[in-house]
Amino acid sequence: MRGAAFGSVQTPAVRKGVVAVLASASLLLSGCSADGGEAREGGAPPAASGSSAPVTSASPSPAADRPPARGSVDVVSTLTEDLPSPWGLAALPGGDLLVTSRDEATISRIDVRTGKKTVLGSVPGVAPAGEGGLLGVAVGPAYGADHQVYVYFTTESDNRIARLQYDEAKPAGQQLGAPDTILRGIPKGGIHNGGRIAFGPDRMLYAGTGETGDTGLAQDKKSLAGKILRMTPDGEPVHGNPEADSVVYTYGHRNVQGLAWDAQKRLWASEFGQDTWDELNLVEPGKNYGWPDVEGKAGKAGFVDPVAWWKTSEASPSGIAYARGSIWMAGLRGERLWRIPLSGTDKEPLAAPQAFLEGTYGRLRTVLAAGGDRLWLVTSNTDGRGTPKPGDDRILLLKVR
Repeated sequence: MRGAAFGSVQTPAVRKGVVAVLASASLLLSGCSADGGEAREGGAPPAASGSSAPVTSASPSPAADRPPARGSVDVVSTLTEDLPSPWGLAALPGGDLLVTSRDEATISRIDVRTGKKTVLGSVPGVAPAGEGGLLGVAVGPAYGADHQVYVYFTTESDNRIARLQYDEAKPAGQQLGAPDTILRGIPKGGIHNGGRIAFGPDRMLYAGTGETGDTGLAQDKKSLAGKILRMTPDGEPVHGNPEADSVVYTYGHRNVQGLAWDAQKRLWASEFGQDTWDELNLVEPGKNYGWPDVEGKAGKAGFVDPVAWWKTSEASPSGIAYARGSIWMAGLRGERLWRIPLSGTDKEPLAAPQAFLEGTYGRLRTVLAAGGDRLWLVTSNTDGRGTPKPGDDRILLLKVR
């Protein structure tokens, strides 16, 4: 029998290798929220329908960045409201935010001082359907010189990554140049399109993809589906990738929608499970993360076990971010923000994961480090699976510990 899912905030017990937490009745009830396919990323799509922060060279020492066993979250303010199907979030060098609309295929700029929204323009060729559309967004590592913004999106035939020049001097709505596709041929589906992109400390571009519901693609190294990809800003394989002529970095993934690096520049990824376990994985090049042969912790030779795992009703994780020594993970069906404190050196969490904001803001899609003890958090209630309330969707500013 596998270890119990990390999920409850009630009296967690910590032991070497596995943190076992018994889910309380209240968590089980909240896990039964109407979600449909994306709760498991395995059901039919609904009938209707990395973000990247600037790279910094300085990293705190493990001792200085060691988080407390128990944390806290305070909502500082609501930055903006009434966002249609927001998905990706990225910070410009001056601090303002870029947010994508999955279904409207637009990129908007949010002024972090006033909350003012400005639609920069739309991305041509996007074909929103099911879980596909305009997904992740990242600011290029040479943005100060070239003003390049990168996006991951679904077309009629595939998923692809393109870069567009953002010209602030042009009128609102006309500020995006024509997309320059750097990678095409990522398989698409009504479900499991992945979509998160982020530039790493090495200034290379990483992308999380899904297996489109065709589970065998995750184990096929020749397919770009069910993978974490690593490429140059031009979309070429990076020297040092597991295979010299391939952008495939890791394989055996079901649907990766969260990418983040810790203070030691280790890459972490969140992944949707099917019916049993969602995962947080420590990513190492060339490794096989098991899907569809295993889900959650299996201890099976040849596969990498997750560092933490949750019942799908408690998480269904999308975006993740690193701040204050912890990974912060946004939950869709789980409707909560998870904190996973890291030891800084070991692969195991420092303590049991904690849940915050449970059910308060509905489905949570994206979380982005805002510097120091601050995070940006994007809700996801207008994506066809949530229950929108007045003001949805919104971006919140959090103070975390």
